[in-house]
Amino acid sequence: MTSLSPQAQAVLDACNLLPGKDSYLILAAVLRVAADQVVPEQTEPPCGESEPWPQSYQLMADSKWEQRQQTRIQLLAIATELEGQ
Repeated sequence: MTSLSPQAQAVLDACNLLPGKDSYLILAAVLRVAADQVVPEQTEPPCGESEPWPQSYQLMADSKWEQRQQTRIQLLAIATELEGQ
């Protein structure tokens, strides 16, 4: 068994579960549900001249979309790591 990343280990420690396959799978499932609830999978926002918003607003919306997707990727990466234990 390889050592967990600090993020995955913190999740395991916070849950007060003993290291083991069932604990890892439970925590991975919880993180996947949290990712779906907090940062749902989304397609990239539309861009183009037909967009009704000013360009400055569109740039802000695009950067927030990218940040939300990065957060989702990080949550799912921890879940994947836990599932692999």
